[in-house]
Amino acid sequence: MTTNLRVQRYQEISEVLARHGLGFLVGITGLERWVPFHQGLMGHERRPEPYTNPDHLRLALEELGPTFIKLGQLLSTRPDLLPPRYQTELAKLQDGAPPVPGATIRQQIRDELGFEPDEVFADFTLKPLASASIGQAHAATLHDGTPVVVKVRRPDVIPTIEADLDILQNLAVQISHRWEAAADYNLPGIAAEFAQTLRAELDYLQEGRNADRFAENFASDPGVHIPRVFWETTTSRVLTLERIVGMKVNDLTGLDRAGIDRAALAARSAGTAVKMVFEDGFFHADPHPGNLFIESDGRIGLIDFGMVGVVSDKLRGQLGVLLTALVRSDPGRVGSALLDLSVTRQPVDRSRLRADVTRFIALYEGRQLSQIEIGPLITQAIALMRTYHLQMPQELAKLLKMMIMAEGIGVELDPGFNLGEVLAPYVKKLMFSRFAPKELATRIAAAGADAAELAADLPELLRRVVDTLDTGGMEVHLRAAELEPLVGRMERIGNRLVAGMIAAALIGGVGSLTTGDKERWGRWEKPFMRAGLGAGSALGAYLVWTSRRPGGLSR
Repeated sequence: MTTNLRVQRYQEISEVLARHGLGFLVGITGLERWVPFHQGLMGHERRPEPYTNPDHLRLALEELGPTFIKLGQLLSTRPDLLPPRYQTELAKLQDGAPPVPGATIRQQIRDELGFEPDEVFADFTLKPLASASIGQAHAATLHDGTPVVVKVRRPDVIPTIEADLDILQNLAVQISHRWEAAADYNLPGIAAEFAQTLRAELDYLQEGRNADRFAENFASDPGVHIPRVFWETTTSRVLTLERIVGMKVNDLTGLDRAGIDRAALAARSAGTAVKMVFEDGFFHADPHPGNLFIESDGRIGLIDFGMVGVVSDKLRGQLGVLLTALVRSDPGRVGSALLDLSVTRQPVDRSRLRADVTRFIALYEGRQLSQIEIGPLITQAIALMRTYHLQMPQELAKLLKMMIMAEGIGVELDPGFNLGEVLAPYVKKLMFSRFAPKELATRIAAAGADAAELAADLPELLRRVVDTLDTGGMEVHLRAAELEPLVGRMERIGNRLVAGMIAAALIGGVGSLTTGDKERWGRWEKPFMRAGLGAGSALGAYLVWTSRRPGGLSR
């Protein structure tokens, strides 16, 4: 990255922000010296109604090019960072760009695949099907007659994106230092995550691998069509995919004309999204109507696999706990689940949070999950998280956005659609699986291992605390009335710690003893194993029961 390019981009960013009336951002980001002017709206398209701040932000991001368009699209999925009106406006961001000249596309394919397009393909249309800021798509046909789509990355896009990512990282640090309101959020961390996501999206080899993974996950589902990747004609800058032919999922007139049951399609499309999250742990993070096609036989065809999300077992379990606690009207567990699902840089008033959660779940008291509208539920939960400055991990933000989009598509297809009905069996299955013997034993063993590690580290931790107290580096103010509940809580923690260690020792030790020397144990092997496992399981059940009792937030 040349210094001249960085300077040029700094100047362009500063000028665009100021031109769109976002001059306040110039001061926050420390860009004053790059701005030749500080106010005034010049070069805008004339229109009757005045431009709002969200309008200006969207227009500025569009003008700044691919990196900032992608940033805006990411921010539109982060309700924990931006108010709803900004999200709504940024969701309109158009990732369009003038087509790359045909001669340049020919050269790009020749450089990547070693041959002219007409040699690689039986037919190749230089006029693009679509042109975006990062690449464009062309219709083509393989020599065996298979219709394909060839995505070609713009040849000059990488240097600008790398310069922009470097600038964004620097600006995130500057904003964190200069703007007090930004202190609650890890902006440098968000910028680093965004850079990682965008670089992955630039690599067409990664997009091809994503498509293959989706194809494997839906191999047994005849109702979902994932396009095949043709690896012989795919590189990091050229991607060849089987062409999906059909109607867009929101072409209601076309669907009705084709005789497709829209209510059934709504349930199937939402079921596809929910399966990705709760079964596969790997989901399409941009399932807008332009990426979902309905083929003539009713199959759902998915395209564009550059933006994906990964759901860990831990996150999947936390989501299940949250939804189950909500249905059970347990404010303590709901509050704990919200804290587990988020990150905060300041202490949380748990009593106040519990009171707010109680009011929140009162809206859903007595309802089954299948009776709850998921979109409004997510929106209200996010508003609660914003109140307490709880920041969501990027994968959770993408997941929630995907769920809202899936519900929106479902309601457009069938006004009576309810995503909760589709979610209910998956959540029920997930919660049952958490208490299956194998899963329970795994969690108990993990808890025991954590407890053993904590016990090993405890002397050193206590020594550090004592050293700090000796040097006058810590002040502790306690009233006598506060000591009793504190001691009681420490006793409960100690009991669970000991129980976890004993349970882990029983389960692990009994297995090792009885399987390691069968001759010695003889006919007592199975009874002894049953007794040990029974005792370990009883202690494990005690641990789970005490950790899940109502009021967990205040204990």
